[in-house]
Amino acid sequence: MSTRRPDWTPTPQAVENSRITDFARFASPRAGRDLVGDYHALWAWSVDDVNGFWAAVWDYFRLPERPAGPALAAEALPGGVWFPGSTLNYTAEVFRDRTGTDTAVITVTEDTGPVAITWHELRRQVASLAQALIELGVRMGDRVVGYLPNGVQAVVAFLATAGLGATWAVCGQDYTAAAAEARLAQLRPTVLIAATGSLHGGKHIDRRADVQALRDALPTLTATIAVGDAAGAVPGALSWSALTECDAELAPVPVPFDHPLWVVFSSGTTGRPKGIVHGHGGVVLEQLKNLGLHLGLRSGDRLLWHTTPSWMMWNVLVAGLLLGATPVCYEGSPAYPGTDALWRLAARLEVNVLGTSPGYLAACRKAGVRLADHHPASLERLGVTGSAFPADLQHWVAGELGSRTQVVCTSGGTDVVTAFLGAAPTTPVWAGELSAPCLGVAVEAFGPDGRPVRGEVGELVVLRPMPSMPLYFWDDPDGSRYRGAYFDVYPGIWRHGDWITITDHGSVILHGRSDATLNRHGIRMGSSDIYGPVEQLEEIAEALVVGVEQDGGGYWMPLFVTTTDGIDVDDVLSEKIRDAIRHDASPRHVPDEIIQAPGIPHTRTGKKLEVPVKRLLRGEARRSVVDPGSVDRPELIDWYAHIGAAHRRRDGTAAGSAASRSPNG
Repeated sequence: MSTRRPDWTPTPQAVENSRITDFARFASPRAGRDLVGDYHALWAWSVDDVNGFWAAVWDYFRLPERPAGPALAAEALPGGVWFPGSTLNYTAEVFRDRTGTDTAVITVTEDTGPVAITWHELRRQVASLAQALIELGVRMGDRVVGYLPNGVQAVVAFLATAGLGATWAVCGQDYTAAAAEARLAQLRPTVLIAATGSLHGGKHIDRRADVQALRDALPTLTATIAVGDAAGAVPGALSWSALTECDAELAPVPVPFDHPLWVVFSSGTTGRPKGIVHGHGGVVLEQLKNLGLHLGLRSGDRLLWHTTPSWMMWNVLVAGLLLGATPVCYEGSPAYPGTDALWRLAARLEVNVLGTSPGYLAACRKAGVRLADHHPASLERLGVTGSAFPADLQHWVAGELGSRTQVVCTSGGTDVVTAFLGAAPTTPVWAGELSAPCLGVAVEAFGPDGRPVRGEVGELVVLRPMPSMPLYFWDDPDGSRYRGAYFDVYPGIWRHGDWITITDHGSVILHGRSDATLNRHGIRMGSSDIYGPVEQLEEIAEALVVGVEQDGGGYWMPLFVTTTDGIDVDDVLSEKIRDAIRHDASPRHVPDEIIQAPGIPHTRTGKKLEVPVKRLLRGEARRSVVDPGSVDRPELIDWYAHIGAAHRRRDGTAAGSAASRSPNG
């Protein structure tokens, strides 16, 4: 057994007072055993007794009365049937028992705010817009779509749409009009709600032309609602202000458990973005569990997660309302006007849970930001997701924040709009590891023979249904795209596409995407294992590594890096990088080449484009490999394609031609 000590351990008082401990007390009689104080026992019950666990979540959070019978009436992957005969509505659950002058939502931009919206005012605006949508002909099952920044308008528009039983989808204005069209046009929407401008990095961006282009590309629209001071400059658009100023009665429509709530989209880097449809009941249950038990949110707490409406974390942020917590909607860069901007905002607003990315935290460390100088006394948890979180960076963050703040690394996906892996207020934290599988998630690591392994790298799989798994993919009438996305390797078992190791103390190490695995000399390694030692070097801003299978059996493994402060990658720095990989990752995975790049391409939600870059380097047609509209810097596509072409011209396709020059032999 491992003797490694955790880097953070909750105090007995914190465990005793946590909401997850209260839930364990509530659930213990149902389980027929004491679940208090033992997270792994609680997790084991949650996946062994799926019916008992999810029924307990329903009852603990006092959802509407449910029909008698099992929570999971038909267990199938895909196709589980949850709570048949039950009805509820996401918007109704948000406003249940919420009235008065308490703060519901806080909005902030780079140059304004914060502005607090009370529960009374939020309810009034949602009711007013819902009435306007009815008058515009929106009916149950219709689609209302948004092209909006992260502000209260997006929250109001979503809640009004959901309350009617219509289906919501949104793109942030970090997407171009063409990229938004690639997603939203699939839905054949009835109404578009769009902002005429956005703000990022100190720049006000006029979006009127984009709004017009998007509207022209959506022929099914019956109305466009324009948000912003320049709303009148969008010909024929209705005014947001006028449609949200009325007093109306809010009357959310009860809908079946699996009635479509929203459509969220895959990154779309390798084809048309997949529209992933989730239901009211599954999302409500999952987010009450996720935010209430794992992040410990309570009524009145403040949640600030830096995101855009294009990313599933926006959906999670808004779901704080289900618990009576206050989402902080921030429009702008986390690093403007200085790298510490997000920390300053968190301290100013006394947030309880702050969420960000490893990339932002790495930028803080390299900029010399002292997190302790901006550490709000209220901060109970720092959530980190979006990419792998290197252990050394987590050590630094934890050292800066001290013992009173838990650093919670999570991993999940837009696919289920939640986390598979994470932590709880009662779990220890080991740097470089995710503390445990989340409740209700039957996670295993499958080895090459399709059997569970421990202490070894394996495929992340989920063995039993979760309520927030997709209802279906949009425009996938026979379900073939859905089945192909998750169930093509192990029929009846969800394969997520990540490499993980489940440790002997129950934590999980994330190694990166399994379809981007580095398979050098028959030894598999995840890309994140390379990024850790490389990106901690002060000269390196970011790295991307891929392994390219070549005709004839060759294997080329280049490492692309961007540097800080205009540093050039010379022989000295190259050897320093190789040494870091050799000593801190694997001598078998020292790259064949280290190439200084003009940038590392990402999806619009910040994930490195490892698989598309690999395909570009192999020489596949750019149009079939990646949609430029889904990339943060589309101009980089040509650069990587040229690098691949140059390598193929230089080395041909001879077997082992690239591998023969490997520094490690």
